[in-house]
Amino acid sequence: MTKPSTPLSSSQRPASQLPVARRDWALFLDFDGTLVSLAAHPDDVRVSPHLKAILGELDEAFGGAVAVISGRPLEQLERLLAPVSLPMAGIHGLEWRDRDGTRHTAIDQPAQLAACRDALATFVEAHPGLHYEDKGVSLTLHYRSVPELAEACREFFEAQHRTLGDTFELIDGKCVLELRPGGYHKGTAVARLLDETLAFQSRTPVFIGDDVTDEDAFRIVNARGGHSIRVGHQDETAANYHLESVQEVLTWLESLTTRDL
Repeated sequence: MTKPSTPLSSSQRPASQLPVARRDWALFLDFDGTLVSLAAHPDDVRVSPHLKAILGELDEAFGGAVAVISGRPLEQLERLLAPVSLPMAGIHGLEWRDRDGTRHTAIDQPAQLAACRDALATFVEAHPGLHYEDKGVSLTLHYRSVPELAEACREFFEAQHRTLGDTFELIDGKCVLELRPGGYHKGTAVARLLDETLAFQSRTPVFIGDDVTDEDAFRIVNARGGHSIRVGHQDETAANYHLESVQEVLTWLESLTTRDL
């Protein structure tokens, strides 16, 4: 399939058209909305033994070149996926771990977030149904249970962003907003693994994700001659391929473990 030079809407790419699997792939997998269905609260997510088995089989099939790249903190990913041991990147690349469990952090906890933490806690307390996460290096506000508060949440975070200044980014995802230090995203996490980890070097990158926070990774993967796959329907994406749902993702990934690549 010829890669388009400009983004296409998901409706323009038939779900049946997917890249032909090769043994020299490096697989990068988003977590929420890709491997597991989105939940009203992040703590409501459960990982089935079947998914863990698929990840283990993929890891073996692709020679250890499989990684999970998520907005969640590493601690949550490790707990949810245990005992599976894969390279992982958390908080959109602000922290990551090697296969052996060694952890790395891009930056220390930024002191500028201190005032925002207090303001966010007060805002959430005043609006039942909201939930926030303090990830140390970033702050996240979830409003999936109360979508009618989307505009109020956005206005609040925009005000906090102005206070923090241009060294921080405001990310608007699926019923979630996040303030984080700039310069790090899922694309930089993918590039780091491709450039610095032996198991991923000289391989064709494949990234699967469902949200706007995955678009940076899509662009990195495309620039390196790889394959980008968007999950679900969105108006515009840099991804070259499309899968309809988490179940389609899991079915396709499981098929990769049984093929003679």
